[in-house]
Amino acid sequence: PAVVIGPTVAIIGLSLAGNAVGDLLKGDVTKQVTEYAVSTDSGTPEIIETVSNVPVGSSYVAFVCGLITLAVVMLCSTYGKKTLKLIPFIIGILAGYAAAAIFTVIGNICDIDALKIVDFSVFSSYMLTDGSVSLKTFVSLPDFAFVSGLKGLKEFDFSYFATIFVAYVPVALVVFAEHVADHKNLSSIIDHDLLEEPGLTRTLLGDGVGSIAGALFGGCPNTTYGESVACVAITGNASVVTIFAAAIGCMLFSFITPLVAFVDSIPACVMGGVCIALYGFIAVSGLKMIQDANLDDNRNLFVVSVILIAGIGGLTLTFGDITLTEVAAALILGILTNVMLSKKKGNADKK
Repeated sequence: PAVVIGPTVAIIGLSLAGNAVGDLLKGDVTKQVTEYAVSTDSGTPEIIETVSNVPVGSSYVAFVCGLITLAVVMLCSTYGKKTLKLIPFIIGILAGYAAAAIFTVIGNICDIDALKIVDFSVFSSYMLTDGSVSLKTFVSLPDFAFVSGLKGLKEFDFSYFATIFVAYVPVALVVFAEHVADHKNLSSIIDHDLLEEPGLTRTLLGDGVGSIAGALFGGCPNTTYGESVACVAITGNASVVTIFAAAIGCMLFSFITPLVAFVDSIPACVMGGVCIALYGFIAVSGLKMIQDANLDDNRNLFVVSVILIAGIGGLTLTFGDITLTEVAAALILGILTNVMLSKKKGNADKK
């Protein structure tokens, strides 16, 4: 029901807010800093040396680059026409990247570490040691884990796979909730109920098949992303052909080293500016779903309250090597609350 899925989706967006704000204040250029500490664990004081990489760019400069990105995205999406309104995130990322690159170039010329935001060293991956460029360095095959992983199939460790299975079952519940919520959001955008046609059975099966394919090649499991739904809603482009072409394009681009290097060089502050809009949309879309529930009914009110407070409060549960994140813990607690109070069905709104 909406009283369970809505606040869970809102928690997903709100739980990512810290990541977006943290990235907004960071650049990618780092330097090694040596720290010394005195240890008395052995009874005798001794010097312990630790080396860590810390950003050298000023958080204020990174903040400016992130705000430029966010502002361009909002302006293109709100006032842009035709092409600009279809690709506001690309335009925003390019604008933020350009600003960060200008600051970095000035910082390199004037030797001002505070202005260094973009790490251009990643581009050296497609250049030869003498600085020249070769065709072979422009096209490369990503590292797949499928062939090398076959050796591990000969030795089956039941306890290892059992631990992984138990750890991922609670996560699957969160994925299911986000899956349903995202498809409901998409349904409202395109004015067509995707849970009825093509149907929840087919969409869930598609996620499962995608996860299997990704696992075979050493990639990430597949899931519906609120960020993608946000892109569809903000751009207004829900064309299946467009999304299919984008997916094929991403796979083809992964073989082109300079493009991969460019994506890798996008500083955290630029992506932080984009993610503020995307994560915010996820949170707001979840809150909009709660509008379908009757919050005058104490049953619904308690379910929403438990999920929001547990999720925002950061409730996590650890059982040995298994940890339930705040989203998983909040969802499970919300489901249990909903079941416990489900005896009062007369006034419950199950929309």
